Amino acid sequence: MESQQGNTDIEAAINWIIDHENEPDVDPIPMIAVNIDIDSPQPVQTTGDMEIKAQELRIRAGKEILEAKRVAEDNERKRYLASRKAQKEEEKRAREKVRQKLEADKNERRRVLGLPPVSHTTTRPSTNDKKNHVGVASVSKAEQLRESLKTLKRSHKVNEFCSLAYTFVDDEGAVKSAFQTLLVYVGNVAKNPDNEKFRKIRVGNPLFQNKVGRMRGGIEFLELCGFERIEEDKYLFLPRDKVNLAVLNSAGLQIKSAMSNPFFAILSHP
Repeated sequence: MESQQGNTDIEAAINWIIDHENEPDVDPIPMIAVNIDIDSPQPVQTTGDMEIKAQELRIRAGKEILEAKRVAEDNERKRYLASRKAQKEEEKRAREKVRQKLEADKNERRRVLGLPPVSHTTTRPSTNDKKNHVGVASVSKAEQLRESLKTLKRSHKVNEFCSLAYTFVDDEGAVKSAFQTLLVYVGNVAKNPDNEKFRKIRVGNPLFQNKVGRMRGGIEFLELCGFERIEEDKYLFLPRDKVNLAVLNSAGLQIKSAMSNPFFAILSHP
């Protein structure tokens, strides 16, 4: 029944609308807004949007690759530096072992000859007394002074070979006199560095020539002490500002050692 009643009402309403649709005073059909939910699909990306997105992805991937490469290179550099440091330390230790072995061998040879051991420890000259250069001469300078004295003695030594050993016939008088004269020269300057007469030697002086000048290595020894040839080699002169007490003291010690050691320069090769 209800269904039939509903249909009758609808038909009546429709008929009424048909009958009265042309009448001006009829109210317009009420418009009622109806909300209809329709699922909207995702917007479709255009070709331009896709290219921009692809470019962004490429840029981001490139940055990540560069960062990974930088980290790898940084790690490789750190490993290389660590390896080089370890290698240098190993080389330094090896050189130190060799130096110690050479020094020990050298001191053993000196001990056999009755000479004191050589130490490589040196003292820096005092900065408060630069004028006199107070300090200890370097090992290299001491070696040069000693070699100069050896040259002087070897130049006046005759080696006569026999079946079992060498017999040494030395001009002991000339060598001893040269050593003593050199000791006086360096000693006078060391004691009186401000007195020019002790710092200037006339090369042509007969006494100087007889004692030192004619001896091979004599003048060279004085030059190692700081003396310089001046006025066309007529004089040996030691300027006041070049007086080095450490070198002069070392020279005196080398001369005294050479004079007191009967084997000095005998077992050394000329």
